[in-house]
Amino acid sequence: MKKIGKPVSIIIAVVIIAFAALSIFGISSVWGDSRNVYIKGLSDIRWGIDINGGLDVTFSAPDDVDATESQMDAAKAVIEQRLVNLNITDSEVYIDNNKDRIIVRFPWKSDEEDFDPEKAIAELGTTAELTFRKGTTRDDYNYAAPTIEDELVISGNAVDNAEVMVNTETNEYVIQLTLNDAGKESFAAATKEMKNAKGYISIWMDDTCISSPDVQDEITDGIATISGSFTASSAKELADKINAGALPFALKTDSFSTISPSLGNGAKNAMGIAGIVAFAVICILMISLYRLPGVVASICLLGQIAGTLACISGFFPSFDSFTLTIPGIAGIILSIGMGVDCYVITAERIKDELKAGKTLNGAISVGYHKAFSSILDGNVTVVVIALILMGAFGPTDSFIAKALSWVFFMFGPATTGAIYSFGYTLFIGVIMNFIFGIFASKLMLRSVSRFDSCKKLSLYRRGSNV
Repeated sequence: MKKIGKPVSIIIAVVIIAFAALSIFGISSVWGDSRNVYIKGLSDIRWGIDINGGLDVTFSAPDDVDATESQMDAAKAVIEQRLVNLNITDSEVYIDNNKDRIIVRFPWKSDEEDFDPEKAIAELGTTAELTFRKGTTRDDYNYAAPTIEDELVISGNAVDNAEVMVNTETNEYVIQLTLNDAGKESFAAATKEMKNAKGYISIWMDDTCISSPDVQDEITDGIATISGSFTASSAKELADKINAGALPFALKTDSFSTISPSLGNGAKNAMGIAGIVAFAVICILMISLYRLPGVVASICLLGQIAGTLACISGFFPSFDSFTLTIPGIAGIILSIGMGVDCYVITAERIKDELKAGKTLNGAISVGYHKAFSSILDGNVTVVVIALILMGAFGPTDSFIAKALSWVFFMFGPATTGAIYSFGYTLFIGVIMNFIFGIFASKLMLRSVSRFDSCKKLSLYRRGSNV
């Protein structure tokens, strides 16, 4: 067994405490009315409708328009895309085809003190700006608005229809575009140029690139086909977005209302205080029951909580602030409970090995080894459940939803942000449990046991002789 150096436990403890402080408070500077955030903390978390309130809006087609079901699907796709662009995952979008209405519920943005509901509604309900642009190199077009170099080919009003088809030769799903007379000539010239340049024509909705197919043939008859590794749902999703840009009408706002938070800021603060008190009680119990392993467990549990909060607040640059709901908080609590269970199982195994006469180092090593299988089984099961919840109830264009589309395609869209938030926090919490509860705690305990003052068996189980 490879020995772990004495300083390891101190280094890990310092790193965990520093990480916890940063994930809670973050780092920012204020200059006048401007606040620059360098590292995000708890104040940067976006709270869900059930905690921080939001908007309930009903859109409808204009009175003189009898919208088809496909047009309503396209309009819904526009709203969903714009909500995703704002990183609002706790939203609910429903279609009432009988009355040509779309009902949208979404939370206020966490960093917007002077929230203007009418402006937000106008941004969601206006007709999407769909454009086709030609290019020869791909430079992060998914993350930036089209530049002047991305030369405009046609606008969305040049597309009569986008329809999902099946290629009878390859048995693959494709999207067939039908252009009107206003777009045929420009599209033909652009496809001829891009074919010779081995380029592509990207499709943009507002400032987001939704597809960038390579040009393989010159299109002269106004009928283009987009092929790729499409599933039935992904092909329909892209067709809906293209049709949305070709909608002949903007959505009309039937009604809207602000949603008062069901808990309010006072209750949110009360939950924070209750969480701190509960954490303190757990630490006291762990230390009183398991002594030195309990101290290590308390430090690692702090790391698990800090890691979970960091993935929610946007602490890591690759993750934006996540929308946290009451079920999301429940997911955090459940993952903490599983973390405590992990430490209890491990500490009990170590006590059993000490009773069996093993040396301290041997008891720690064997105790973690025997506890690992039980911990792994329980945590893997929870991870699978969390991924299924995220795939079934999360954004339809997320990686998990696409990966599990072969399971969920038969159930239709069921985006429910509250359940998605629960699955996300539960998944992150379990991953952090693996990192801190298994690996970090093992390194710390093996390191601590090398100090002469920490070799007393009475520090590892009650009722032992020195």
